[in-house]
Amino acid sequence: MAQRYGGKYSPQPREGEPSAPPASGLAGKRASRMGARVNLLFVLPILFALRAFGMDQSGLVLNFAAFAILIAAAWMTREGVAAQEAYDARRVARRPALPRKIFGSALTGVGLFTGALVNGTGFIIPAALGLIGAVLHFVAFGPDPLRDKGAEGIDKFQTDRVARAVDEGEAYLKAMQDAILRAQDRPLEARVDRFAATARQLFRTIEGDPRDLTSSRREIGVFLMGARDATVKFVDLYAQTRSAQARSDYEQLLTDLESHFRKRIDMLLSNDRSDLDVEISVLRERLSLAAPNPLGDPLSDPILSTQSLPKGD
Repeated sequence: MAQRYGGKYSPQPREGEPSAPPASGLAGKRASRMGARVNLLFVLPILFALRAFGMDQSGLVLNFAAFAILIAAAWMTREGVAAQEAYDARRVARRPALPRKIFGSALTGVGLFTGALVNGTGFIIPAALGLIGAVLHFVAFGPDPLRDKGAEGIDKFQTDRVARAVDEGEAYLKAMQDAILRAQDRPLEARVDRFAATARQLFRTIEGDPRDLTSSRREIGVFLMGARDATVKFVDLYAQTRSAQARSDYEQLLTDLESHFRKRIDMLLSNDRSDLDVEISVLRERLSLAAPNPLGDPLSDPILSTQSLPKGD
């Protein structure tokens, strides 16, 4: 009888064979916008720098000024795109203090205007080129976030505390991911990415309810700082000895930390569920008290009885 093919690397392995572990390190990740469009902004200003050679003094100054302005615009745009990605990745986020992408659009227009002045065609054509360049830049990269996200009804002081704590945790995770690259071991890099994904789930949970920060301060601060220090020391040792025991101990450390973080996430979600059940029960009790009287007497309603009714004839 025909049998469905399956194996170790098949989507559905045969019965009794273990399935391949999920690539949980990619969970929740989005494609980065730091692509060819941003990199191209650093290449185009080189044309003005090359054109500066062989011109008179005014042409030299204008071309290099255009080069410098466009490089500044590219840098501002790249920083704005990075800030946009960080903003989109969080459930609760404050708008960037500086609208970098909008400034990048303005600087692009100024740079093109400056570079076009070399041709000696007056100010109308350079101004038109600068305006077109600024508009195209704005359309290509869009505006910066101009509003806080998810902060309605939440104390600003609490959200600032959470933002600072999450930034601290993100710095530790970034240091871990940078350090593990020196080990030149792709499975270890994937393992650290998977742990980082779990830690960021805890960040998102805390951002959803800033009250959870107090009980999770140890995980975000002490534990992640220790994980960063352990990663740096492990990489220094592993790069020299390639010790299998050291690698096993390090992977076990990540497993223990990841398990602890998941338990913390489950506990916070359970507390949120308990708080929701209490709010629902209180609301149902209030609704039952405010229900209309079955006899139709409005004065017996606890809500309507406190209101003035119109006088009859």
